[in-house]
Amino acid sequence: MRLLVVEDDPDLNRQLVTALGEAGYAVDTAFDGEEGHFLGDTEPYDAVVLDIGLPKKDGLSVLEEWRRDERKMPVLILTARERWSDKVAGMDAGADDYVAKPFHMEEVLARLRALLRRSAGHASNDLVCGPLVLDTKAARVTVDGQAIKLTSHEYRVLHYLMMQRDRVVSRTELVEHLYEQDFDRDSNTVEVFIGRLRKKLPADLIKTVRGLGYRLTENPDGA
Repeated sequence: MRLLVVEDDPDLNRQLVTALGEAGYAVDTAFDGEEGHFLGDTEPYDAVVLDIGLPKKDGLSVLEEWRRDERKMPVLILTARERWSDKVAGMDAGADDYVAKPFHMEEVLARLRALLRRSAGHASNDLVCGPLVLDTKAARVTVDGQAIKLTSHEYRVLHYLMMQRDRVVSRTELVEHLYEQDFDRDSNTVEVFIGRLRKKLPADLIKTVRGLGYRLTENPDGA
């Protein structure tokens, strides 16, 4: 899953990017409203962490413009604790949730997990496909209760496929949600990760739909 962090405080920006990266997300970052608006308007993010008080263009204006342009990714806004009016204005502008500063990083991670679950139609932290379970809270994968060791990129591929369970996902879409913006992207590496996952997971869970992409499903007729 690929996220965008728009926060002008360098230390807080770095802390957010580090925590989200360690949680298994690909993270892009911006330090002002203009850059944040451009990235959110042109890149396919799964969710955005957006500060309200930004230079060049404030966060509420950025959010309002995204929503006018029908950008539908979940947005978690960061507000000052004493400014309850910012929270109301943020929700009215199209935010999906908010966190008041100062905050615990665990709260940001939990709220983002909830936003991502809801946007993909999932009710639990556990994503399930037959004997395969991915715990998004612990970033842990099990098959029949046995833990499966995955690399960070293997985990990202599987996480995205499980969030999109039973839907065909193209290689291009996977690449867009697997890597940060400035990463040297190569769609051929997706095939490598898919091949590695198939060796570690039950047979036929990840199916190739010729000419279209991949589908994760426990339905034997799913491809």
